[in-house]
Amino acid sequence: MGKVFDRIDDKLRTFIAEQPMFFVGTAPSEGGHVNVSPKGYRDTFAVIDDHTIAYLDLFGSGSETIAHLRDNGRITVMFCSFTRTARILRLFGTGRVVRPDSAEFATLREHFGTGHTGIRAVVAVSVDRVADSCGWSVPYLDLVEERSILDEAHTRRTDADFARRIAGDNSVSIDGLPALEPDHPLPSQVSHEHTPDAVDS
Repeated sequence: MGKVFDRIDDKLRTFIAEQPMFFVGTAPSEGGHVNVSPKGYRDTFAVIDDHTIAYLDLFGSGSETIAHLRDNGRITVMFCSFTRTARILRLFGTGRVVRPDSAEFATLREHFGTGHTGIRAVVAVSVDRVADSCGWSVPYLDLVEERSILDEAHTRRTDADFARRIAGDNSVSIDGLPALEPDHPLPSQVSHEHTPDAVDS
């Protein structure tokens, strides 16, 4: 039986930390396409407090999540266990995009790994519903390893490549909703260092 929790407690934090990936679901306010994005790299997700989560958003070929959050803020983040113990956990809430040139970004950045290139933003979510379900139909899989392909691809891209992406396929959603702004910072402008007194989540 599924259960609704009043917060993200320590047991749920442990479950989240054990999962190698998560899924993000968003949609426009009216019409358009519902989007579901798979996210990897364990060190790109953080539980900030009992009702707040965040993840490090890396450049991709589209920007559906960003466009939808700018439109209405609605978001669901889902974790599912692929181990012998089946479980699905959904975090429902309101998300927002934190640009790399904001003071808040510098604070949130401390929760994530420093080795990722192609950083686009942080997505921060105020969670208003925490619920799990059985996940009995989810397959039992063995994790081989994380893929380094995205980081490697970003390392090879130039500022001009990212600028074209910001002005091109990252500027609007597939439904024409605005996503990245023209002056969005380039990854080369984002610090990859933690401050000396930073403590990772």
